Order: sequence, then structure tokens, then C-alpha cells
Amino acid sequence: MNSIQIVKNIFKAGVESVLPDKLVRENVKLEKDILHIANMRYSLLQIDNIYVVGAGKASALMGKELETILGNHITAGHIIVKYGQACSLTYINVTEAGHPIPDKQGFKATQDIITLAKKAEKRDLVICLFSGGASSLLTDFPNEVLPEDIIKLNEILLKSGANINEMNAVRKHVSKVKGGQLAKEIYPAQTASLILSDVVGDDLDVIASGPTTFDQSTFLDVKNIISKYNLEDKIPENLKKYIEKGVKGNISETPKIKDKIFDKVHNFIIGSNSIALEYAQKKANDLEINSIIITSRLEGDACIVAKKIVERSLTEQKQLNIGESICLLYGGETTVKVEGKGLGGRNQHLALCAAHLLSGKKGIVILSAGTDGNDGPTNAAGAIVTADTIKDAKNKGLDINLFINKFDSYHFFQQVGGHYITGSTLTNVMDLIIVLIKK
Repeated sequence: MNSIQIVKNIFKAGVESVLPDKLVRENVKLEKDILHIANMRYSLLQIDNIYVVGAGKASALMGKELETILGNHITAGHIIVKYGQACSLTYINVTEAGHPIPDKQGFKATQDIITLAKKAEKRDLVICLFSGGASSLLTDFPNEVLPEDIIKLNEILLKSGANINEMNAVRKHVSKVKGGQLAKEIYPAQTASLILSDVVGDDLDVIASGPTTFDQSTFLDVKNIISKYNLEDKIPENLKKYIEKGVKGNISETPKIKDKIFDKVHNFIIGSNSIALEYAQKKANDLEINSIIITSRLEGDACIVAKKIVERSLTEQKQLNIGESICLLYGGETTVKVEGKGLGGRNQHLALCAAHLLSGKKGIVILSAGTDGNDGPTNAAGAIVTADTIKDAKNKGLDINLFINKFDSYHFFQQVGGHYITGSTLTNVMDLIIVLIKK
């Protein structure tokens, strides 16, 4: 097995460990009249209705497995998934909607979910299924704001260079469902949320913009984020006025930690980047390759991160004896502040920057890819680079610097080779970077 196939197999093992149906099966069990959800027990004799709501790239498979377990115990449900990711369910409605930019299908389906949440009463249980992509799919707008404003806001945020915590802080404050507000609609019914984390640090108030957990951010934070990234002149006027009203206290803040609604809420993170890294390491060990999990909290500019990864790889390589190998495992989510008009994603851009630094450095293979199978608005999960990547580019008369400066990683790998295409995985726990080093 060559080095490229090895890093692919290690990546695949990581992704397979966080497939949503597997995770639901491990965390939800029905034994006679007792429903076990993670470490909680619910007596069906004390529950009148079970409703299921949710959103995200993994929600379809989560919903399907939940139906297998609960069957007609589910009264009704509605989940929102990305286009092309729906599956046929019996008790739960499934809507396909826009991601990463919200669209009218998402707005309509979110209103249906709010209606269902309001319907729940004291003796009911609402099971929520959230995963990566939910911040775009579960989307709505305040009364003073237009849907077009929310669409524009998401376009601006995605290009701003803001990290996911910052983007979701903004999103939560221009919504009636994010930032604990879905839990507010569900109350006084009980809420049990099954969550696949797609954010660094697994912060509940950031994942899916925290629909069922208290929000730690404020309108003032939102104003400061907009200022930090010089977005004042780009944000739609309706949104600026709305946020300013919030800063002045004329609009209610999102629910905070002491709100009584959270007495009826239990949130369970059932899948994360850390889990994927553990299984990736197990696969490396099965292949008799020494491996190190460096971090599951990788953040920052993609090119700067690439530089650090290559530097660490070269240091590790120097310490190896001839014939030895080691695998470095990274997880997290970098950012790219797009300034060119090219096509790509953070993983392809990271790989492109790494390729530039690997020129002439034999024995190192770097795979950087999204566990959801999508990197930016492309059909690639990411890319794989080696010392030969630059050599192949030069043979084709291509200047890698031009592609880096134009943020055009997709077209670079399209011409040179190196794309890693998995197709949609129907899960999402951010990105994995697999580095195989040989001497």
C-alpha cells in the first residue's frame, strides 16, 4: 500500500467512526417502556407525544435511525438537510434547503419547526437532531428584517475571515430560533438534543448556533465582531438598525444560563472531531504506523497553519531512522479570508500552501479534507499533496503563487491532480489532516 492510499484509509476510518446512524444507535435505546438517551432515562408512560426536529448534514441519517428505534412512538417531526441529502422517512418530514447560503426552503421549513415546537406541551418530549450545517439550514429572520438580508449576511460572514464562534454569535442575534430560542419555544416540554459537533472546542452554544442551549454572546459582541472585520458598510441597513436596537436594550437578549427553560433541556454531544481522531489513530496503529494526535482544536489562517504543519513534519522527519515512519493527526477548522476570485475551500487552500513549502522535501504526504466530503463550494473534500505536487505543476507551466494569491486552489488541483473526492459522507465533525512522514 503506497503512502497516498495509507492516508486515505486513515481518513476514512476517522469518518466512519462518526457516521450519524452508528452514533444514534449507540446512544438511543428503547427497552420496553423506558427510552434511554445517552445517560438519561425517559418513561414512555409519562410522555404523551414525542416530536423530532433538527437540521444539519447528518440529520437525515440520524432521523432514519431514530425512526428504526422508536417507530410509531414518534408523533410527528421535521428536519432540514442539504440538497441531495434527504432520505425517505415515515414519521418525520424532511426538507432539503440551501447550504452554506440559506434559501426560502430553509426559511419555510424553520417556521414549520417553530410551529411544531410551540405545539409541544408539558408531558411531551422533543428530540432534536443537530449537526454541521444547521446554522445555515435552520434559518429565520426577525420581524424587522427581510429574508434577503439574512442571505446577504451569510454571504458576507463566509468571506469575512471570522471564525465559526464569531459567525454564529452574529447569526444567533438575528434569529428567533438560534441561541437557545428553540428551547424557549419547546418549553415546558422536555428537550433532548443529540448533537454532532462541528466546532472547535465542542461549545454547545456555538454548534448549530446553539438552538437548545443558553447563549453566552450579546448584541454588543455582535457589534464588535462586525467592527473587527470592517463589515459596517457591507451589512444590510435593516440588520444594522436591528443590531443597534439590541445593543441599546430595545430588543430582548438571547436566553442566558439562569433561564428556567434550561431546567427541561438535556444536550448530548454524541460525535466530535476528537472521536474521529481517536479512530484515525487506531487505524494507523493497525497499519503498524506510529502516530500522534497533535490537536483537535486546529484554528487560524489556512496558510499559516500549513506552514506550522510542514515545519513540524520536517522536524519529525529529521528524528526518524532510515525506513521508519510516523503519522501526525490534526483536527479542527481553519479559516480563509478570500481576496481573489478563484474557487476552492479551506482544505484545498491549506494543501496548496503546504505543497509550496514541500517543494524538494521528499517523504511527506499531507491529506487535508472535510469530514462532510465538501470543501467550500466544490465537489472535493480536500486535497493530497507531496513534494511532487510542485514538480508536476512546473511541468505543466503553472505558477503555484498565482493560484495561492487568487485563492484558486480548486483549479490548481484540477489541472495538476491531487483532489480528494469522497462524495457526501452525511456527517460532519470539521476537518482532518493526516500527515504521513517517512525517511
